[in-house]
Amino acid sequence: MLVPLSWLNDYVKVDDIDADELEKKLFSCGFEVEEKYQIGKDISGIVVGLVKTCEAIPDTHLHVCTVDVGAGEDYQICCGADNVEAGKKFPVALPGAIVYATAKDHVTIEGTMAIKKGKLRGYESNGMLCSGVEIGLNEDLYPGAGYNGLLVLPDDAVVGSDVKELTGLNEWIFDVSITANRPDCQSIFGLAREVAAVLERPLNTPALDYTETDVEKEGFKVSVSAQDICPRYSAHYVYDVNIKESPAWMRRRLALVGNNAISNIVDITNYIMRELGQPLHAFDCDYLEGNQINVRRANEGEKIITLDEKEFVLNPNHLVICDGVKPVALAGIMGGLNSGIRDNTKEVIFESAKFARDNIRKSSRALGQTSDASQRFSKGVDEYSTVMAMKRTLHLIEELGAGKVSKTHADINTGNSVEPRVMKASIDRVNKVLGIKVPDEDIKRILTNLDFKPEINGDDLTIYVPAYREDMEDYPDIAEEVIRMYGYDHVIPTFLPTAKVTIGGTNIHQKTSLKIKRALCAAKGYEGIHYSFFSPSDLDEFGYASDAPERQAIRIMNPINEELSLMRTTLAPQMVHAMGRNQKRGNLSGRIFEIGNRFIPKALPLTEYPDERETLCIGVFGKDEDFFSLKGMVETVGDVLNIKFEYAPSNKPFLHPYQTADIICDGEVVGYLGRVNYEIMKEEDMRFASYVCEIELDKLYKYYGKAPVFKPLPKFAEEKRDLALVMNKDITCGQVEDVIRNSNSYIKNIELFDVYEGNQIAEDKKSMAFSILFTPKDEEFTTEAVDAFIKKILKNLKNQLDIEIRS
Repeated sequence: MLVPLSWLNDYVKVDDIDADELEKKLFSCGFEVEEKYQIGKDISGIVVGLVKTCEAIPDTHLHVCTVDVGAGEDYQICCGADNVEAGKKFPVALPGAIVYATAKDHVTIEGTMAIKKGKLRGYESNGMLCSGVEIGLNEDLYPGAGYNGLLVLPDDAVVGSDVKELTGLNEWIFDVSITANRPDCQSIFGLAREVAAVLERPLNTPALDYTETDVEKEGFKVSVSAQDICPRYSAHYVYDVNIKESPAWMRRRLALVGNNAISNIVDITNYIMRELGQPLHAFDCDYLEGNQINVRRANEGEKIITLDEKEFVLNPNHLVICDGVKPVALAGIMGGLNSGIRDNTKEVIFESAKFARDNIRKSSRALGQTSDASQRFSKGVDEYSTVMAMKRTLHLIEELGAGKVSKTHADINTGNSVEPRVMKASIDRVNKVLGIKVPDEDIKRILTNLDFKPEINGDDLTIYVPAYREDMEDYPDIAEEVIRMYGYDHVIPTFLPTAKVTIGGTNIHQKTSLKIKRALCAAKGYEGIHYSFFSPSDLDEFGYASDAPERQAIRIMNPINEELSLMRTTLAPQMVHAMGRNQKRGNLSGRIFEIGNRFIPKALPLTEYPDERETLCIGVFGKDEDFFSLKGMVETVGDVLNIKFEYAPSNKPFLHPYQTADIICDGEVVGYLGRVNYEIMKEEDMRFASYVCEIELDKLYKYYGKAPVFKPLPKFAEEKRDLALVMNKDITCGQVEDVIRNSNSYIKNIELFDVYEGNQIAEDKKSMAFSILFTPKDEEFTTEAVDAFIKKILKNLKNQLDIEIRS
């Protein structure tokens, strides 16, 4: 939340406190300043200059000026602005100064630039006379800054003085992080209450007084038929509305917090939302049919077009503000295009309401429509602010001469009081929560500063909780209020009564998971983390059968959106999407892995917690990647666990039918790997082949911590032979390796290094080339012995798989 300190100073005096010190004070009481800056932080070296002489340069639009900048000598500066004139004062950027660089339209900022001495049409120019845009100002921040020419400064501006101070560019802005439990602080005044408490200074409440006339809006009615999600709704009729520009002070403040000034009526609603945290809305009475307002749930299929000209189809989960015929606003989110304020608006109904935060949050997400109002309602708005904001609105209407306040007012509520409520607690219990004893006088002082009006009688503590403090429930909340103002540095670190010192560290499971991740990273993999949810459409896209176990997924009751509405039963869809996204964004090759849980229900609907099965998913893609690249990464996992995987042909609906295999360990299927089929590649806009695998790590837990068996280095030289073999296309690499390995006990390693299909062999055949490493045991190999090994291997391959050596 953006907080201009000059605005904050209206409610609590802070202009005598250093910005760094104020930041520390806010942090000490629980409010982090994420960023603080001055509006003019990017510019420097700009002073007030008086143009003493101004002469036109012949045949150009330029003028050569003599400028007094209070330095004891005048500067010659060339200028092309049409409003440069002798006797006037303008901002002057001297050589070395930093200003904003603008595009050709003289409005769009394109970074900053340093001012240097130079020449224009042969005339020396020792600086630059500046426009408002060039020093970071616009019409809302400073009157006259919007003109496409020089910024004219007041006649009483002191020559040579810093322009930042004159124009307010030295204004400090704090970007304060407001925690979810303190929605009462999501406004300038709300934060001012905290600042006043921590600084122990008086709090100035905004003016709320106004005068009602005797005018009534005859027959006007307000009804709320959905009080479960709208516990308070206030409306007030204002007539003789005078639409005009807001005063400069209001436009400046709105600009400082990121709002554009529109008109006085609209600006008042935006101003109060920033000032008090209460979103408001103003309805043009000419648009309201039936002379009434009804707050209700939307009808199924009902439509509304909002102020940003978007059309939405609604259902009864959405709350709408209606006149006697139609919806005129999407409650808590945005007004309707059919009820907005116009330049000729004469009568207005102001709305101030409290809507259920969960309803606004769900509606905003479901419709994909957010606004400043919806963000505040989603965090929570209290009824105290709802009432206060209406009073403040009517006061500003009178103060700005924007209209007249009638006596027609409606306040529909469920009976919730906006008066303080009583809370009782024990001081001893408060101190026990803190683990220290805070003196009674300090407790009373702190709670008084926080407007709790405490009463202490022995161990009994009574406070009166303001209606805007909906977070206060019991004595632990009181303890929190006390310690954040008393100071966390008073807390003495102590062990809990039952605390024990333990060695700590990681267990076998954690160590093994880390080893797997490091090994995959060493194999050029990058770890990814996806949501634990996926979309029902993924199950259709990946072709899972209606009775496939992957379809037995748990549906989220309150999903962020439909794309994240199921607890994942497989990690593959998200990995495939990730490979597709990377290729679309120009990352044309990569290796990604994720270790995450699949959620397998024991029954649907759920009657108990589902099984959470840890799973490793790996995806590889790119022109230099293939099936065996992915197989190599799977083997890497086996090496970490000191186990060997076997492979068998398999089928998955989303994988290539001839490039898919089950991963087997000790006779048990523990996963699969394969190439993503062409249909999904086309759906995901993939340019290069992609491969994916899943390994059920929970089935491999029994191997975690398995120690490697030491084998001494061979005493004699190892022998290596390469074999190029021709075989039927349906024979797998695993089948060949099994036959080779079973043919000889001296084989240490078998490595596939080439696969070929083409003109040099029969159309129904393929060639696979293997490198075989033989390790001697008790005696050195002879050439004849190794040749005999090869002969036996070839014989077994021929007999068992009809494989020939490639000639």
